[in-house]
Amino acid sequence: MVRNDRAPSDRIENPDAFAPPDPGGLPDSDATQWTRPVAQGREQDFENVLRPRLFSEFVGQSRVVSNLRIALEAARARGESLDHVLLSGPPGLGKTSLARIIGAELGTQVHATSGPALERPRDLVGILTQLSRGDLFFIDEVHRIPPSVEEFLYTAMEDFSVDFTLDQGPNARILPLTLAPFTLVGATTREGLLSAAFRGRFGLLERLVPYPDDELATILLRSASILEVELDPAAAQLIAGRSRGTPRVANRFLRRVRDLAQVKKLERIDTEVASDALARIGVDERGLEDIDRRLLNILADARGEPIGLKTLAASLDEAEDTIEDVVEPHLLRSGLLQKTARGRVLTRNGRRALGLPPDETGPGAIPDLFD
Repeated sequence: MVRNDRAPSDRIENPDAFAPPDPGGLPDSDATQWTRPVAQGREQDFENVLRPRLFSEFVGQSRVVSNLRIALEAARARGESLDHVLLSGPPGLGKTSLARIIGAELGTQVHATSGPALERPRDLVGILTQLSRGDLFFIDEVHRIPPSVEEFLYTAMEDFSVDFTLDQGPNARILPLTLAPFTLVGATTREGLLSAAFRGRFGLLERLVPYPDDELATILLRSASILEVELDPAAAQLIAGRSRGTPRVANRFLRRVRDLAQVKKLERIDTEVASDALARIGVDERGLEDIDRRLLNILADARGEPIGLKTLAASLDEAEDTIEDVVEPHLLRSGLLQKTARGRVLTRNGRRALGLPPDETGPGAIPDLFD
């Protein structure tokens, strides 16, 4: 039976979330983009409840998990600290969870911060000097560390020491500080923004990739059991197929489906209620939202002529980076649009997604991505 004995932050946040979507309306905010892979509002609290604690509980990313397990076992056998680890990939795939699992498997304390929080070198030095031998130092969004702070990490990562400057001008003096051996785990969604010198100091570089539907369905069934929700395997597969290969999006959908089942006083979530809930928030069978369909319709109206990013942003009333980093990746992976030197164009698969007949003769008669 669907229960409601979770923490307050895990309850229905918006009673109007199941109002029928307005096909012509613009999104009021980023929070209305259900498939956005970054955490929204109090969602972090919900994620913490569902996070796996050990490698045995982590689903998917088998190559990454296998490599980390081997490195951990070897480091323990030698009595050394684990090599520094860089986890990269799109948001919502489990980089933070893996960092915390590494700390749990090592049996050490995890000190967590984020790149934007390290504004000055003294912010970093204050954390580094508190680390004990074998501790794990986790930096989320590590690509956003200022260059002046990043330079301090070079010697800290290699030699476990830093030179801290006291005072200024003629009274300035350098204070060498010795650090306890530690493991730095960095997580980034923009690996290309890391300097070569910084990136080269990581001993393990692992990239996470979107999940197949079967693994997402397994994650959903695990989440449902934690939330004490009865979820049909077929319903889990349906939700997984619309989650863009992202566990965070899948768990977000599960919350909305659970809300609808609770309101309807249903004891079990089947495919009918799952499909109904996703339709109410505007997510179709391809995992497309209103903004995705509007973007594809704009390209369809162009009759094969490429459209630039600035034009799309103005037409959709969205920021360019939101379109490029949030909306387009799924459409590109699905082969619904392509980027050309002149702009974005709709593919045959994109026309089929909109229910339009194929255009085999016009300038927009571009084959699917993998044709």
